[in-house]
Amino acid sequence: MFDAEHFRPSLIPALPGVYLYRDRFGKIIYVGKARNLRKRMSHYFQGSSQRLSDPKFRSLVNTIAHYEYQTVKTEDEALILESKLIKDYMPQYNILLRDDKRFQLIRMNLNDPFPTLSLCRFKRDDGARYWGPFPHGMALRETVDFLRRHFRLKSCKALHPDEDCYKHCMAANVKDCSAPCVQKVSAEAYQKQVEETLHILSGSPQPLCEELTGIMKKYAEKHQFERAARTRDIIENLQVVFGHKNRSFKNASAPALIGDAGVEDLQKALGLNVAPHCIEGFDNSHIAGHFPVSSMVCFINGKPARDRYRRFRLKDAIEGYPDDYAAMHEVLTRHYARRIAENKPMPDLILIDGGKGQLHAACDVLKNLGLENQPIISLAKRQEEIFIPGREHSILLDTHSPALRLLQAVRDESHRFVITYNRTLRQQKITESILDTIEGIGPTRKTQLLVTFGSIANLRKATPEEIVARVPKIGLQLAERLAEQLRKAPSGRGKILNEVRPE
Repeated sequence: MFDAEHFRPSLIPALPGVYLYRDRFGKIIYVGKARNLRKRMSHYFQGSSQRLSDPKFRSLVNTIAHYEYQTVKTEDEALILESKLIKDYMPQYNILLRDDKRFQLIRMNLNDPFPTLSLCRFKRDDGARYWGPFPHGMALRETVDFLRRHFRLKSCKALHPDEDCYKHCMAANVKDCSAPCVQKVSAEAYQKQVEETLHILSGSPQPLCEELTGIMKKYAEKHQFERAARTRDIIENLQVVFGHKNRSFKNASAPALIGDAGVEDLQKALGLNVAPHCIEGFDNSHIAGHFPVSSMVCFINGKPARDRYRRFRLKDAIEGYPDDYAAMHEVLTRHYARRIAENKPMPDLILIDGGKGQLHAACDVLKNLGLENQPIISLAKRQEEIFIPGREHSILLDTHSPALRLLQAVRDESHRFVITYNRTLRQQKITESILDTIEGIGPTRKTQLLVTFGSIANLRKATPEEIVARVPKIGLQLAERLAEQLRKAPSGRGKILNEVRPE
């Protein structure tokens, strides 16, 4: 970490990378990427740039006290690293990439009867092979679709496809699938198709690109320009995804769970009397105090036990008033009071996402429930500090240690799970409408009204007679009641109403 007051461009490499800016307290306030770190970072400390920039940029520059950077091989790698750091630290001045969405991976499980390609966002400990992450989503999806068709791999989701699946398989009808389910191709021949696909995934697309280039030229000679253009796009996508600039994506960089090794290392690192075979992790989420929710994830022997996951819609938290301590107090009280009432065993270790404050709130709950001896820790994101009850100073583990990687996996999974639940509730609320409160307006009529008028605002302007004329099966009496309810209902921004046309 370097002092921003004595920034010297000559000390910054002119290479792709990611840079981080910190305030005087050491908190990360901005993460950025650059094709040329020296050129990009120098821009922040030029007097002319500050004078001509918007207030937000000037505020960021005036807050920078320290900086650090990390070089990478390509700009795409910088984008992936930037996304990960933003999701980890949620810097104040970053807006984009702050959700929990990850870049996609290519997955193929060679243990399946008929292996095929699929896309996912998380690497699981399921024995499958992964490639990625890849930052170019559209090019990746089109490339995977082409590879499935070109090598005639199955595209159905059935693990053991049979004749019934074949009857409904469009890919087999158009010859995009070799139909191994009905023995139209032998197991050995299908395996050869898989091996040819693996050769491309290993970063060797050039022979295929040369073959496609020849096909493209033949199409052009025959004046079949649309086919030539589609072939050209396929070649470009292959080069973007698997070209020489992206050789670093041969193997997925997403960290794999490390199982028993992490459990043993964690017991030593924390000095636990019992190995933490069962770890339960908690996290909270809200949007400016609204939609307060919590999650609990469970890891058994270092691997997620998803059948034990739980999610909580907080009841006692004050809507609109964000209080992480109150949220932690409520979720732990509800979960472990029920565990005690049902006489179920406690976990070997509880992990709280947060610092000392969140840990103290959790310890108060355990004390009230008579669980003073329950092992519990918290993990703070900023420097991956581990806080333990009764210890004044935090613990910092080696960034590559199995113990820290296990704790990070539990923490990240609890964060993903709670964010997903929060988003689900928000989507449900968005789809609600004032129309839901009006007697006689069901889902079908609600859809008809919104499709016809486009929005609640337009519907408010319509007379009962106009509603009857434009929407079938709505009588004048219902239309008059609808118009009256809409007239009385509050309008304006800030109301969580569905005022857009449904898809």
